[in-house]
Amino acid sequence: MKLLRFFIVMVLAAAVAGCGYTYKSMLPDKLDSIHVQNFVNKINPDKDVSSRRPTYSYWPGLETDVTRAVIDGFIFDRHLYIKSKKDAAMLLVGELVDFRQLPLSYDKGDSVVEYRVEVFVDLKLYDQLSGELMWTENRFMGWSSYNVSGPNAVSEGVGVKNAVKDLAQRVVERVVEAW
Repeated sequence: MKLLRFFIVMVLAAAVAGCGYTYKSMLPDKLDSIHVQNFVNKINPDKDVSSRRPTYSYWPGLETDVTRAVIDGFIFDRHLYIKSKKDAAMLLVGELVDFRQLPLSYDKGDSVVEYRVEVFVDLKLYDQLSGELMWTENRFMGWSSYNVSGPNAVSEGVGVKNAVKDLAQRVVERVVEAW
């Protein structure tokens, strides 16, 4: 009977205590806003195709799509306010450094059935209140895969849009979770 009573008390204590999950940002309260500087496209469209890079893709205006998606990600996340550069507590600076589109799977006739899109950025987050660099991430990646044939086929544009959305979500998580 004592063992049963102990077990019930422990279960109730665990239920009341919860699992420790919170939806609150890990950032200090003073860091309540961010300015996302326009991403700069540092991809060289003249890069040569080589044995190490069998395909090369360039997507014009991708840096604008990334900037907009990251800002939208912060708005949707609602942990930080988007503010002008002079009024924001933090500044996110990003550069688009690589864009890849790689075949993932083929059909019996060696035609590509599925592609993987990867978008890479270099990031720097500044605490504008103290003037310090908080962190740097190089070759931070978002990705997506998409089918070009079959019942789940989508366009290349949809695949790129999904990769940008994934990247933006990861950027927001990286900023808000303050690892």
